[in-house]
Order: sequence, then structure tokens, then C-alpha cells
Amino acid sequence: MHLQLSGDANFEWWSGGRNGIEKTSPGSLILIPPGTRDRLRWQGVSDRLILSVRSDALHRKAEELDSAGDIEFTNRWSLHDAPLTNLLTEMGREASAGWPLGALYANLLEANLTSHLLQRHAANPVRIPNVKGKLPTPRLRSAFEFIADNLHRDLTLDEIAKHLALSPFHFAREFRNTTGQTPYQYVLDQRIARAKQLLRLRTHSVQEVAYEAGFQSPAHFIRAFHQRVGVTPGAWREG
Repeated sequence: MHLQLSGDANFEWWSGGRNGIEKTSPGSLILIPPGTRDRLRWQGVSDRLILSVRSDALHRKAEELDSAGDIEFTNRWSLHDAPLTNLLTEMGREASAGWPLGALYANLLEANLTSHLLQRHAANPVRIPNVKGKLPTPRLRSAFEFIADNLHRDLTLDEIAKHLALSPFHFAREFRNTTGQTPYQYVLDQRIARAKQLLRLRTHSVQEVAYEAGFQSPAHFIRAFHQRVGVTPGAWREG
């Protein structure tokens, strides 16, 4: 499947023996299912963001949501969906910056994207189950220990869930029901806490602290620390 975020321009499309003309505005979306044979001709200047979604990612998400049957989509040449537009914009921004927020944030965006597509735009919409369960204390403790032991590297949602023998969807929902935070938010808080410990020692530079605490770059560390704490790491250590 391809999703295309368009600017302000006109275009003509040909697909399946049909033809049409669309006028797009900033934020308009084109949704093209896999296997579609189409042709587009644009008029005017348009900045576009194109995202390919693997079919197996959609099928995997549908299985996590306990949905059976084929997953089908129809061509949408001028789709307006503000939440989906925001997701694509955020993914484009993160990709351009080299995914500085790491794999857990990328996993979160992917999960939100595939869930939204299945729920809102599939020919047979997938119902998102209301997961009310919580993680039992031993399993929650195991999650905390696994995260603490691997905080220094780029953790993914899949590997934390696999450690607990849960699907990523059910782990993320149950973790949030139990702690009040998404796994990404919890991991970020733990990295900030570890960074503070290292800053207090005064044996590491700010750059070294960033990598020791599991941040993808010093710039991301400084930005995240300032957002959470209110001052830069250097100012906090000297305060």
C-alpha cells in the first residue's frame, strides 16, 4: 500500500479503466492499495511525502487485534483525515532527522498508523478491542528489569513484548493500563533518571551521558532533558 501526503495542486489519475481529476489542498491524502496499476499527471508545484506500508505489517496488526479475514482497501484519490495526516507528517519529520527518538517511538508511530488504517479505511473495518487487563506484578517487574538491563541500547516494543510472551499490542495496552504511561514514555523517564545519576558523578561529558543513557544523539538528549526537566543537562549539573 502507498500513502501520499500532497500539497496544493491538481492532478489527473487513471486506474482500472477509470479516469478522474482531483484538486488537492495541503494535507490531502492519496491511498493506493497494493497491486494497483495507476498513472498520475500533476499540474503545478506540489511537495509530497510518500509512505509505503508493507502488507505483512497490516496483517500482523490485524492478527494482534484478533481479526480474521482478508484485508482490503479501495483507492482514495483525495482523502481528508487529520489524525492520519498528522501521523504521516510526524513520520516524515522523524525519518528526515534519522529517527532521533529511537525504535520505541518508531514502533509507536507504526502501531498507530496500522491500527488507524485498519479501523478507519479498510473495506471491512477492524474493531479495536478494549483491553482492560493489567500486567500481573511478576510480569510487570520482569518488564521493568528487562528495560533497566537494556536501557543503554535502542529498545523495540517487539522485543520487550516477546520477553513477556505477549503480543506488542496487548503488552502496550496492558502496560499503559497498569502504569499510566506508554512504554515509550516510561523508557524516556528512565533514561532521564539514569542521565541525572551520571551527571551527578561529574565523570562523564554531556555527550557521554547521552549515549550511556541510551539516547540516539547528544542533540536529542539535550532537547528531551530540557523538555522534561526545564533546563539543559549542563545547567542542571551546575545548579
